[in-house]
Amino acid sequence: MKTGIIIPCYNEEKRLDVNAFVTFIKSHSQYHLCFVNDGSKDNTLQVLQDIQKQTQTRVSIVDVKKNAGKAAAVRSGARYLFNRQDVDYIGFIDADLSTDFNDLKKLVDTLHKNDNLSLVYGSRGKGEGQIERNVFRNIFSKMVKMIVFLILGLPIEDTQCGAKVFRRNIIPVAYNQAFLTRWLFDVEIFLRLKKYFGSKDIMNRMYEQPLDRWVHVDDSKLGMKDALQIPYMLMSIWFSYTILSVFTSTLETGKVITLDNVNVINGSNIEIAA
Repeated sequence: MKTGIIIPCYNEEKRLDVNAFVTFIKSHSQYHLCFVNDGSKDNTLQVLQDIQKQTQTRVSIVDVKKNAGKAAAVRSGARYLFNRQDVDYIGFIDADLSTDFNDLKKLVDTLHKNDNLSLVYGSRGKGEGQIERNVFRNIFSKMVKMIVFLILGLPIEDTQCGAKVFRRNIIPVAYNQAFLTRWLFDVEIFLRLKKYFGSKDIMNRMYEQPLDRWVHVDDSKLGMKDALQIPYMLMSIWFSYTILSVFTSTLETGKVITLDNVNVINGSNIEIAA
């Protein structure tokens, strides 16, 4: 069973740990890395191509020509991996490896061992692992967490952790439709799964797993202006998914997800036009 991991990248030329990615994928044949270049303005694409050259067929690159945000980047990667017949699990991690490969493998192992689970996601607020975060982000995250809890109505400690792994058959439910926001797509995913499984069964279908290590890396792509918009965006999500009932149809699992405006460059790269 192979696991496809999406790594969204925007201007990551100086932050990508090339050796870490190359070492991991060369020693883990049951994994496939899917880098999504989200319209980077630096030499990120060149760095990704250098990684690919060293790892042969174990790395794919989805090249999005115009920056569209993390939500769209992860969705592009998920749709690509879903249409590969050799991938059973699909997840994503951050390009800065704030969640390391050891924790990632533990998430995959948990999903693999429990057939009832459709999603396993990391948590930076549970357990006694090494969690490093600056004071401002800590205070702000607590405020966001309170709003998210009111919207979801689910006992989830950390919706925004950038490490999640899905069972293949649930990908159409989570990713078939475009997200409303560029950054808060995790909340939308939980709302979609809650709609699909029902509020009584949803917590039996996913598991929140404490991370042993998570470190905030400086030079975050989420600036102060974006952060101040988060409460407004969360309320927009709540209004759209509840009052307007945007997500009304039940999506059928196991179907092919189409890739709009995509040209296959070669067997490993995909280019998405603006």
